[in-house]
Amino acid sequence: MEETQEWKRFSKHTSANSHINNLDDGCLMHIFSFLSPIPDRYNTALVCHRWHFLACHPRLWLRVDRSVKDLSLGGVFPNIETAVSAARPGDTILIAAGGTHIASNIQIKKPLCLIGGGELPDDTTLVCSRGSDSALEFLSTCKVANLTVKAELGCCLLHRSGRLIIDGCILQCESNPLDYLSYAIVSTANGPKVFQSLLNGRGDGVSVSRTRIEGGAKAVSTSGTLALQRVRVIYSRTSVFFWFDVEHLS
Repeated sequence: MEETQEWKRFSKHTSANSHINNLDDGCLMHIFSFLSPIPDRYNTALVCHRWHFLACHPRLWLRVDRSVKDLSLGGVFPNIETAVSAARPGDTILIAAGGTHIASNIQIKKPLCLIGGGELPDDTTLVCSRGSDSALEFLSTCKVANLTVKAELGCCLLHRSGRLIIDGCILQCESNPLDYLSYAIVSTANGPKVFQSLLNGRGDGVSVSRTRIEGGAKAVSTSGTLALQRVRVIYSRTSVFFWFDVEHLS
């Protein structure tokens, strides 16, 4: 009986001291770094002021927000191009919802993740102006999620090399008499690199999931050795959602 009471007192004392908010900022930030940026880490920032500060810390991701006037704040940038330039390999860039962000021929040569900050991809729009080849050009393994990308001519996303993952996006080519010149995705990659394939089993390619593709001549144009594979389409009342891969034919 006495041992049981002692165990209960010890358990109660341990429980009180093991609350997650008793961890210091460094420990909490390290825990948050294991969460997927959207939706888990984004939702974590809504818990309280402290968690918002830690979950949005520049060590975890960079932010593109045109409404921020004080550009001396660490990790906050006025446009996508400067954020990509400042990012380190493996960084996540959160692009603020609301309004439109100009993205024309922005080259990404390091592994990055670009994520829209709204609840839906419609909330964060990247616009590629006429005369540009693409909004974003990828020369490394990257992920794009929860974004709307619009291109008047050219293409929304240009894939040169690496593994490109497109998840939960809207790729929209503007309707006009020259829409046969525009594509949602263009890949010029030439299949898997031998060394890269030995490391991770997958070389150059594109993976698309839960993505709406609207307008243009066709969804994907390839000029290298990659080809469209494993296509799935779901028709809803207002939209068509695509799942497919663009990979080397072995």
